[in-house]
Amino acid sequence: NCSVGEAGDKVQKAAKVLKDLTGQTPVMTKCRYTIRSFGVRRGDKIACHVTVRGAKALEIIERGLKVKEYELSKKAFSDNGHFGFGIQEHIDLGIRYDPSIGIYGMNFFVVLGRAGFGIPSRRKKNSRIGPSHNIDKEEAIKWFQ
Repeated sequence: NCSVGEAGDKVQKAAKVLKDLTGQTPVMTKCRYTIRSFGVRRGDKIACHVTVRGAKALEIIERGLKVKEYELSKKAFSDNGHFGFGIQEHIDLGIRYDPSIGIYGMNFFVVLGRAGFGIPSRRKKNSRIGPSHNIDKEEAIKWFQ
């Protein structure tokens, strides 16, 4: 996730950074409300994000954690097994610096899941997942270590 906070050319440059990092086309996020003090209007594109799965996701997480020196606080982990962290400069990930683009920070959000997590949201024969199948904070911390 790369949130710029203003519409215009900065969002396009942030999208280029995400495309260089992941090799996928980013999705633009629009502003929900008009906030005059921030200078944004409803419907303005103010951020971009990319969903990455599989081996490519593990590689990008590895590069992001190398910047953080493989240390996260317990506050970075949620109760249902997700965690997130942010970096200040995208050039720390190994992307070459381009003066025309500038430097952007970004957030990484990791959603852990087990096989069968799509059962409640599928169209046919959906059912609930038991509490023993859910991932909690301790399991996420153990996976991270």
